[in-house]
Amino acid sequence: MNDRQRRTGTSPVPSSINKSARRLPCPAGSHSTLLLISPTWLVLGLLFLAPLAIMLWLSLQQRGLYGGIVAGPTLANYIRSFEPGYAVIYARSAWIAVATTVICLLVSYPVAYYIALKAPPERKHLLLALVVIPFWTSFLVRTYAWMFILRDQGVINSLLMALGVIHEPLTLLYTPLAVMIGQVYAEVPFMVLPIYASLEKLDRSLLEAARDLGASAAAAFWRVTVPLAMPGTVAGIMLVFIPSLGTFITPDLLGGAKGMLVGNLIQNQFGPALNKPFGSAVALVLTAFVLALLWAYATWAKRRGEEEAL
Repeated sequence: MNDRQRRTGTSPVPSSINKSARRLPCPAGSHSTLLLISPTWLVLGLLFLAPLAIMLWLSLQQRGLYGGIVAGPTLANYIRSFEPGYAVIYARSAWIAVATTVICLLVSYPVAYYIALKAPPERKHLLLALVVIPFWTSFLVRTYAWMFILRDQGVINSLLMALGVIHEPLTLLYTPLAVMIGQVYAEVPFMVLPIYASLEKLDRSLLEAARDLGASAAAAFWRVTVPLAMPGTVAGIMLVFIPSLGTFITPDLLGGAKGMLVGNLIQNQFGPALNKPFGSAVALVLTAFVLALLWAYATWAKRRGEEEAL
């Protein structure tokens, strides 16, 4: 019994009671937590899980004679989605996504590096604003702008003909090159920002230590900067590769009918072809592939975090 307990006439509380009291749950706190997260689960359920459940049900049905739905569980749509004729579309989509990701990485890394480590502090906000300016306008409007730039009488052909470089317009629109240009233009900000965020948190003293130990600028970059910025780089790769894999607006407007990708295949099945079951099956196959990529990224990030903790 301490002095305060002697003055007030109270007896000490056993430590076991204190420990058990600390372990008692807090119903009010748990209810508050449920109330806070319930809108998030509601939105996820309505906008993500419910559409997936509908598409799963549709993928197991059959197409009717006039585009309707014939009830009856079947795996024929999934079997058809792996036929060799559609493998060409999958391969083209993967190639476009990989090429877009590589080009965005090569273009974005120097930009992010300069903004994070070389640019004067008073100019960083301006440079970042220039990176995100494309988000201020509609993606569809920007794609139509590229159609005007790349067409036969567009800006590029008109400029080259005025300079005497060419004597007839180049075929730029409705080509794989046009699709690549549109994709890179649309996805570059999604690569720049994660890499910039990682480089901005980089400890400059590590670079100075590497230089003091005799490492050249190139060696310090490859052995210090690149590994430490790897989380942002991987995040940027995922943010660019996954949307590029399922894109359909850019290839539809800039590539024409000759450059069909998996996104256009799904769009056509739900639109002109009136084959929702097959379109749902292809969409779920693509979703499963994307989820596998996200699982691999989460596993890599967790393993990297455990290694850094050690």
